[in-house]
Formats: sequence, C-alpha cells, structure tokens
Amino acid sequence: MSARWIIVAATALTLQACGRSDPGLDQTGPGKPPLPGQQETLLPPMKIATPRGWNGQAPVVPKGFVVTAMATDLKIPRQMLVLPNGDVLVAEGSGGSEAKLRPKDFIAGYIKAQGKTKVKGGNRVTLLRDADGDGRAELKTVLIDHLNAPYGLAYLNGAIYVANQDALLRFPYQDGQTHIAATGQEVTRLPSRINHHWTKSLVASADGTKLYVGVGSNSNIGEHGLDAEEERAVVWEIDPITGAHRTLARGVRNPTALAIEPQTKALWLVANERDELGPQLVPDYLTSVRDGGFYGWPYSYWGQNVDPRVRPQKPDLVAKAIVPDYAMGSHVATLGLSFARDGGFGGAFTQGAFVGEHGSWNRQDLSGYKVVWVPFAGGKPAGKPVDFVTGFLDGKGHARGRPVGVAFDPSKRILLIADDLSNTVWQVAQVR
Repeated sequence: MSARWIIVAATALTLQACGRSDPGLDQTGPGKPPLPGQQETLLPPMKIATPRGWNGQAPVVPKGFVVTAMATDLKIPRQMLVLPNGDVLVAEGSGGSEAKLRPKDFIAGYIKAQGKTKVKGGNRVTLLRDADGDGRAELKTVLIDHLNAPYGLAYLNGAIYVANQDALLRFPYQDGQTHIAATGQEVTRLPSRINHHWTKSLVASADGTKLYVGVGSNSNIGEHGLDAEEERAVVWEIDPITGAHRTLARGVRNPTALAIEPQTKALWLVANERDELGPQLVPDYLTSVRDGGFYGWPYSYWGQNVDPRVRPQKPDLVAKAIVPDYAMGSHVATLGLSFARDGGFGGAFTQGAFVGEHGSWNRQDLSGYKVVWVPFAGGKPAGKPVDFVTGFLDGKGHARGRPVGVAFDPSKRILLIADDLSNTVWQVAQVR
C-alpha cells in the first residue's frame, strides 16, 4: 500500500470514531422524522457486516411462525415473483459500473465488497416449485437464461416481464412452464449509461394496463455531473404492449422496490436515500407515488431540507418537493417491498407491508439487516415498524445473510425472502 493510501486509510479510521448515531434518535414511522445537523466529512464513516454464513442456523421469526430454506446455492437472488399457480421466480444477477472519481470512492467500494458474496451473479431467472407444501422446493430450474443483470419481475396477460439493467423484456409464458427457450422481446430500453445504481425495479398496475419501472440515480449526489442524471432517479410508467413510456415521478434517489397497495390500488415504493451527510442522514423511506411528484433528489431531502453539495441549486424545485410518507431509518438500505393481501397472516399482520432491509455500510453502528413489518390502516401507514425476521447479524459484527426482495403469497400464507449473501430463498409460514 502506498504512503498516500496509508494516510487515507488512517484518516478513515479517525473519522469512524465520530460515525456513531444517537441511540435516542428514532427515525422511523409516519411523517417527517427528526433530522440532525449535516456532518459532511472528508471520508464518511464506513463499516459493513462481514460474511460468516448460517452454519446450520436460520433467521429468527416471531412466535407462531417457522422459517425454512426453500432453496439454496442460488447465484445472487434479488427480487422474486409468485406466479398464479404458486411457482416462485427469482431474479439472480449483479450489474452496474460505479465510476470511481475520488479516493473515498475506492475506499467505499472496498468496504462494500467485504459484505458481499463471492458467488458470481447468475444473470438468469430461476423457477422454484414446492409441490408438497413443506417449505422446500422440490424443483429448482432455470426458467430464463442469458440475461443482463435482471432485477424486477412482473406477470401480466400471459407474459413474464423482466427488467434487465438496460432493457425491459417480455417473454411468452404458459401456466406450469419450467423453461422458456424463446428470446425475450424488448419492450423498451431502460437508462443504463454509467449505471451507478443498476437495479431496475418493476411492478404491474392494479388494473394490468401499465408497468412501472424504478430507475436509480447515477451517483450519490450528482458527482458525475447532472447531465449524467437525465432520466435517472425516476419512476417510469410503461405501456406493456407498445413500450411507450412517460416519467411518472422524479427525485427518488434509488427506487429499489415497487408494489401496489391492495386496498387503494396505489403505487408505493421504497427508496435508498443519499450518503455522506452523517450516520443519521438521510433516512431511507417508504412512500406512495404521486403522478408528477418530485421527491427532492438531488437538491433536497425530506421536503425542503437543502443539500448544499449540489450546484447549481434549484430553490423553485425544492419548494415543490414532497415529504415521503414513512421513514425507515438512516442507511438501512431498503431493497424489498411486498404488501400483505387477503388478510395477510391475520392478527397484527393483517394489513401492512413487509420491507427487506439489506443493511448499512456507511455508519459505525450497523442498521438494517432484517425484514420489518409496517402496519397500515385505510391504505396508509399506521404505526412504528415491527421487526419480523431478524438474526441476519450474529451479534459480533458479522452477517449470516442479507435480505433483499420479499414476496407475500396470500394463497399459501407465506412470506419469501431473498438472501443475496448466503444465496438462499427463505420461506416464513405460520405454525400449523
């Protein structure tokens, strides 16, 4: 290591000492959370939970529930889709090409890599089938292969849609099919220049006439120039037949998962907010999506809180910024979203959303690394998040797994969790 990098590393260690959060500051729940002062530093605090594996253990679930490894030995499982016949599709892959312009970019890249699997992404969609209902897939087969970093999945009118990192594809599908040999038809290209945030989330509208795709920003806060952010940090509405699209919402730094709230049929998303302003800035969020809405990025956060790092400023746009509906906490990395339907699990888990929190890398006290339940009433969040699936951390700063996508299946009353560190899909069910 050169003297320059030794100095940089030493500086990082020094700055880590001030990277802990205030344990008394609760940044979760409906409405605007408490926001501390900005703490911009030469290097942000960085720490990630390093892999240790499950070693025969399993995630922790509430009393009355049981968790089972539905499938193992996957290749970076991300988002999932439950088909009408109960088969489960899993998008496996990894993409992107983060441009590293500053010393901190190299250090951050190294830190983040320490919390990832060594397995290469599959670039495929795998089908899982649990025919006997024991929570384990008897059939695990590749449904679609040779994809380009697939992430979002949707089923609509006899077709499966896959959001690659560069295009939305449509594949013909017949009920019960276990392999699709046909080449996917390109519905529309998706923004893929640089692809700092490569994941393209996807969901079909409640009436089946539209598809929605979430496109993340090309940087943390515009470091690559705002020209590189054209049609980034947006949600697109797409005609599934013609591919015609329009921008439904803007200013969402990284809309990592989309879902339809079952009571109101409204579109909701979870977003990863910006970094490098301190361990408790800026909280990730869950929010409904307003047609034509602007959610702040990069100019502001949580409404009119201005980010001074962006030039030029746009006060007229900041004045219109929408405050998200629900705070998930700072740097928890919300990557999964699925609403309970048809009564959910019942009891306290009847109406609401499951959110997968992949876990932090840029604060000293680890946050996230779990699946939480957000209770709803009347189509809106109605209470604090509740830990639903934990145990991904071993209590010693190591990670057994990291949750990404979540999918609730109302017909079987199960919750599926994609774990992209242990390359497992977990199933949570009620004890019978």
